Amino acid sequence: MARSAYALTALASCAGAAGVMESAIAARGHGQPLLFTSAHFLLINAAASIALNAFGTNAPSGRHWFLVAAFILLGGAILFCADLSVRALAGHRLFPFAAPIGGTLMIIGWVMAAVCALCCLIGWRQQRS
Repeated sequence: MARSAYALTALASCAGAAGVMESAIAARGHGQPLLFTSAHFLLINAAASIALNAFGTNAPSGRHWFLVAAFILLGGAILFCADLSVRALAGHRLFPFAAPIGGTLMIIGWVMAAVCALCCLIGWRQQRS
């Protein structure tokens, strides 16, 4: 699991850096609302992926599910944001349905993270009883 966790952190860090760069590009004159949206989604979901990675590392059980949720979340964010960025900068789509697929993956990743946390909470409560 350690290699996957390091790979996730590296990928999320690159997504965060891309979000900062997109913010700078958007602020310097492009003014495209899609770039601002893409930058915000990248930054938020990159940070959330790193946090899920940390939770998974310290989870009493189901550690790999936190990592899976983080990869799904981050993959969806990258796909969604890539489509928004290509639309803003090149004027066309990445491929048909790229943004809806990416958005759906983000939703799945967030829901999966909630389920993982609730499962750990239930397990923790049962151990204390």
